Amino acid sequence: MTLRSLVCLTLLSVTSAIACTKSPPPREEATKTFVGSRACRDCHQDIFDRWQTTLMANVVRDPKQHPEAIVADFSTPNPLVTFKPEDVDFTYGTKWKQRYWKKRGDDYFVLPAQWDVRNKVWRPYHVQPGTDWWVPLYPAEQEARPTGPLCDGCHSVNYDIKTHAVTEWNVGCERCHGAGGAHVARPVKSNIVNPSRLDDVLANDVCIQCHSQGRPRANPIDGRYYDWAVGYQPGDRLSATWALEDHRLGENTFTHWPDGSAHKNRMQGNDFIQSRMYEKGVRCYACHDSHGTGRDALLRFPGNEMCLQCHGPQRQAGPGVTPEAHSHHGTNSEGNRCVACHMPQIATTIADVNVRSHTFNFVSPSMTEKYGIPNPCTSCHKDKTTRWALDALGQWSNISPWRMTR
Repeated sequence: MTLRSLVCLTLLSVTSAIACTKSPPPREEATKTFVGSRACRDCHQDIFDRWQTTLMANVVRDPKQHPEAIVADFSTPNPLVTFKPEDVDFTYGTKWKQRYWKKRGDDYFVLPAQWDVRNKVWRPYHVQPGTDWWVPLYPAEQEARPTGPLCDGCHSVNYDIKTHAVTEWNVGCERCHGAGGAHVARPVKSNIVNPSRLDDVLANDVCIQCHSQGRPRANPIDGRYYDWAVGYQPGDRLSATWALEDHRLGENTFTHWPDGSAHKNRMQGNDFIQSRMYEKGVRCYACHDSHGTGRDALLRFPGNEMCLQCHGPQRQAGPGVTPEAHSHHGTNSEGNRCVACHMPQIATTIADVNVRSHTFNFVSPSMTEKYGIPNPCTSCHKDKTTRWALDALGQWSNISPWRMTR
């Protein structure tokens, strides 16, 4: 082969390679550059505007910039409240509870009273011994437990465990899509994580990273024990760095009911991975849109319409009858809501305020008798007994009596 032929062949090979590559991979340093959610706004205005109204975008707020962020009653004296609004550097939460953070040095600390939003009362805030796994590893004093290792990784973007700095507070775009520097510089699909292009396990991991109870596999990290998935980035396999809270069936613990379902909040992921939905590859975003929908829990459709997208009477996964025939309750009654029976409110978030289970299992009244797990029948019909509920279910022709008493 002549030198000229060799050069031509080499140029042809290079040209072909370039032609077959839609977009070269971004430089390593660019893929790790976080830019903040506002950098996404110009190209994704509609999504950005919807996201800004969500709890995801407003879980942590600075009351000095947003005085309306404080929802508690500071005007009525209360012995639990040893601080004033001007002492608060950040508020946390508005839906079920609101907690108050004070900055000291480069860390934040939770002040010792929290506001119960539903009941509109002050309650003490202090994580007690025998509850969360990390309690014996930190001082007993409330203001000696920093939020950095215990909270901030999920309530911010790009929390730096060495400097304690963040790219932005709240659940910003890059919390779910990964570092956006390369994508902002060159907006192509290949240089940003989109959960819809991940397999179902990796896609759900994006949500489970924060909506689960567990601990990093590498704990402690630089001498600190962390309660969030340090090192995980969207697109990674979460199980490589994060271990879900352990549980033994039959035990009633701070985190789990005896059947393994969630006993406390922040365990939607622990519940979900046990479900048939997860087993079949259903993804969290099939029901929820973290960009915002204007509906409670960021649901894509209202009420039963959400469930009937897949579980309609004529669908393979459906009950084969109308919701009313399936539930044995009237059309507009609480008992005819799919979530009333299949997502009962049994996971505690504060005092008597509970959030919904995500196993989608119906908790039979027999489980209440055997293990003390609240069931949806007597949770609604508070004046009735579990025996009454089991007898009533025994009259429903479409309900297996063996399944109810198992």
